[in-house]
Amino acid sequence: MSKKPNQTELHNQYEELTEEEQRKILEKYDPESNTRDLKGIMLKVVFFGLLAFSLFQLYTAIFGQYTAYLQRSIHLGFALSLIFLLFPAFKKGKKEKRNKVPIYDIILSLLAVVVGLYWPIMQQELYYSVGNLSPLDLTVGILAVVLTLEATRRAVGLPITIIAVIFLIYAFFGRYFPGFLAHRGQDVESIVQLMFFTTDGILGTPISVSATFIFVFLLFGAFLVKTGVGEYFNDLAVSFAGHLIGGPAKVAIFSSALQGTISGSSVANVVTSGAYTIPMMKRLGYNKEFAGAVEASSSTGGQIMPPIMGAAAFLMVEFIGVDYWTIAKAAAIPALLYFAGIWIMTHFEAKRVGLRGLSKEEMPDRKEILKKIYLLIPIVGIIVLLMVDGVTTMQAALYGILLTIVVSAIKKETRMSIKDIIEALVDGARTALSVAAATAAAGIIVGVVVKTGLGLSLANGLISASGGNILLTLFFTMIAALILGMGSPTTANYVITSTIAAPAIITLLMLDMPEGAAIPVAIALSAHLFVFYFGIIADITPPVALAAMSAAAVSGGEPIKTGIISSKLAIAAFIIPYMFVLSPELLMIDTSLTQVVLVLITAMAGMISIGAGVIGYWYREVKWYERILAIIAGLLLIYPEGISDTIGLIIFVTLFIIQFVTRDKKHDKKKAMPAV
Repeated sequence: MSKKPNQTELHNQYEELTEEEQRKILEKYDPESNTRDLKGIMLKVVFFGLLAFSLFQLYTAIFGQYTAYLQRSIHLGFALSLIFLLFPAFKKGKKEKRNKVPIYDIILSLLAVVVGLYWPIMQQELYYSVGNLSPLDLTVGILAVVLTLEATRRAVGLPITIIAVIFLIYAFFGRYFPGFLAHRGQDVESIVQLMFFTTDGILGTPISVSATFIFVFLLFGAFLVKTGVGEYFNDLAVSFAGHLIGGPAKVAIFSSALQGTISGSSVANVVTSGAYTIPMMKRLGYNKEFAGAVEASSSTGGQIMPPIMGAAAFLMVEFIGVDYWTIAKAAAIPALLYFAGIWIMTHFEAKRVGLRGLSKEEMPDRKEILKKIYLLIPIVGIIVLLMVDGVTTMQAALYGILLTIVVSAIKKETRMSIKDIIEALVDGARTALSVAAATAAAGIIVGVVVKTGLGLSLANGLISASGGNILLTLFFTMIAALILGMGSPTTANYVITSTIAAPAIITLLMLDMPEGAAIPVAIALSAHLFVFYFGIIADITPPVALAAMSAAAVSGGEPIKTGIISSKLAIAAFIIPYMFVLSPELLMIDTSLTQVVLVLITAMAGMISIGAGVIGYWYREVKWYERILAIIAGLLLIYPEGISDTIGLIIFVTLFIIQFVTRDKKHDKKKAMPAV
């Protein structure tokens, strides 16, 4: 009997990408990873700067935050100054130049420090000035706007920077715009006042969330990574899903869903998890594009996977006014359906093509894998803490960090040393830089929307364009979110669409309610989650599809084809948001346990039906008219309503019986043969 491979052998046998290869792919497709490779004194400056950033955030999280202006401006100052030292002005350049910081970036970094310290030093004068800006105030305010835009361009990307600039232009030249877009316009001083000397601009709600919840949760993720939990997710996924039909693809889905609990970046998830799963899929017979698409669609779903969702989910806390656990709980069934949809379609594709799972000899020893199951305790712990009344979101993250350190000490191989703890603090702060820049730029956009009344105007325009039809409004919103998401991070995309499109959705959903009635949580959450979902799915929607492009770079497949297959596998993400807006039971709000179980069962049956219709295989090849009926049945089953469920179930059961009775047994036996 052959010996089962240990974890190291398991990783080596699939020709994983080297760290250098992973880094190059990340630098190409993920602006957050395009940093300098510093050496010498500047490396130490950045290292201790990042460490100080984390210590400041931890101090205020534990002992209480400073006033809004101080907390946010210091957070901004740290982020901007470090971005100019870490991120080069241009992607392309000679390697030796990327090892050094040019003098102009040192100057920009020092100016960012001035911006960050201006409010703490001048707070008394600024409070007493009552909006009357001095020449120095005006200069620093302009500097803050310019530095924010440039830092965002470097750390986040050009598209969101252009959008922010367009909004600033709109604020200044408002009187020249046509129709409902016109407003009286703002002068330079008013714009600067709004952007840096109120909490409606750069120092507004988006960066407030970055300076509190998001940063601490990013630290929690960094500490988890240091315990080796990311690699453990891959090993755990192989041990439980590797032997199944199409096992390697299911490993990718399982692993990416777990990775999503500690990371909010689609591209980073693709490269980290895909470097292991994609070579495994290719080796066992999957073509390059399908292998990349499975990983891209699975990794993109990481941002909608509780307990740690994408950064925009934390913004939702402030925008809607509910606690984070309410949002995470509401996202649970949609996330489960998303990954179930990919799993089901991958299963049917594997049956159709005849792809096997891993053999017993290729499978790792499950008992050895389960010896490290304690690494999951911090994730379980933070879920429990988020459910406990009286424990704030910030406290849950802090306890999660502490629990991670304690749990890592159970075994010597995972135990975190002082060096590991310091490195986790540095890594967490590094991850937070792009989030801080994105939220600062988003603050510019929100400030203009609020000051000019653009949000209300566009919401009314959207309702008018759709003729008051909720489905058309949702469709227009989806298109806008997908287009914005092709060039903007989810955070900025969510901020724009939640301030412009979400109010239109909420208005239409409340037409039957008394005028002046409070917005129900179910309606607010469904509208905001709708724009949140489509902002994320843009990562796998061609032609840009950054997650699919990075997956293609790992697999060696054709990028556009990979993106198309990714969208096909993630079909649930294009359907479910419509369903939970029209029927919020899917969000588990104001529903009984019985209702939730019934909704989950019918929705799962719906995903099986849609999967069979999209892939074209169930127990045998599905004929064209059966595919249409299967998709219709699936849509009816996912929509949680008695009549639709009954009709959908009748069609589903009928198709199931026909498929099972007429199944091709010879085909199944032939397809069960191992791939050569």
